[in-house]
Amino acid sequence: MIDSMVHVGDEAMFDEMVYQLRRRGVDGITGISSNPAETRERYGIDAVAGIGFRTQKTRDEQADRMQRVVRTAAGETGLLAADDSALAVIEAIRASDGVAVSGGGNMASTWPSHIFERATIGEIARLLGKPFVVSGQTIGPHLDDADRALVATLLSSARLVGLREKPSHALSLELGVDPTLLAQTVDDASFLSEQDRVADASADTATPYCLVSLSTHVGAENRDEFQQAVADLLDHVVETTGLDVRFYAHFASLDATESRGDTVMHDAVIARMATTRVATLNEGDSVAAARLARGAALVVSSRYHPAVFAVSGGVPTIGIPVDEYTTTKLTGALGNFGQSSLVSAAQLVAGAAPAVASGVWNDREAIRARGLSLAESNRAASAAWWDRVAAALGA
Repeated sequence: MIDSMVHVGDEAMFDEMVYQLRRRGVDGITGISSNPAETRERYGIDAVAGIGFRTQKTRDEQADRMQRVVRTAAGETGLLAADDSALAVIEAIRASDGVAVSGGGNMASTWPSHIFERATIGEIARLLGKPFVVSGQTIGPHLDDADRALVATLLSSARLVGLREKPSHALSLELGVDPTLLAQTVDDASFLSEQDRVADASADTATPYCLVSLSTHVGAENRDEFQQAVADLLDHVVETTGLDVRFYAHFASLDATESRGDTVMHDAVIARMATTRVATLNEGDSVAAARLARGAALVVSSRYHPAVFAVSGGVPTIGIPVDEYTTTKLTGALGNFGQSSLVSAAQLVAGAAPAVASGVWNDREAIRARGLSLAESNRAASAAWWDRVAAALGA
């Protein structure tokens, strides 16, 4: 969490890992967080700030910082300032029995700081002799040569690697990672809403609804045309299904009065819609967000985790990928539970989405039955995965 903004998907994956490890006897968890104080309060755990690679403007600077941090972990002195956040990370890993990566499930050259953060944590764990596990990640699809080498080393240093799509598994093999380390899993947060905890239920869910979650990223498409096409699609959904529309901000301010993150896109689409059967939601709690998605009659999302939450409950879902990365993720999320209804940003602007929505709605009973059937086997596989993670970490 940065600048009072919450990214529900990242929180959801971390939330589920903490919950599942606790169930398996792992105590004394310490989180590495962009907002340690909020993480301590939210999860009741200790937390330290991340190593931090965002402020380095070039790859050379990021590589230099990684080397200085790793050398410090190995025992060299004078390489970091006394107040450097990396020192707390090193000491937290030194004091731990094992290290696990979950949340922010992307290792792609689009976000090199994420790769460097995870790679540095993994190398510190290796140097200090701590078991290391990677869970619930997407690898690529875009990795430049330097990042390919870094990700290959990172994954190869782990005892277990959980990958949430077939292309990520295939790319990891291409990078030379030992196949015995790799496991294809569903997303870590797939069954988050089934936790035996009380979530915020402030949103009224008595009326059947279509849940909508849109990123501000529209790929190569014209933003105005994209927004109008989504508005036309949702007007069609209201007219043909009788559902109300509820917008849910996946990345938003904790202050519901602020229009930031996804809320900016939602407000723009709402302004273009003809129907007035619209409401906006701002749920900062990941368990509540999962239950909202699983409680919907239909989900339309260019975001990843609303789709993850929905399909595990058999909810008919239309994914709107805007680039190769989101296509990989949404294809995997839907495919893991027997769905495949994607409308690319280009197809959306071209007017193809209403017909897809009608087809999904007409097939909704079969979609739900198929999804719930697959959820049974995926749930068992997910439980077995968490057993393996806990065992690898020494629980």
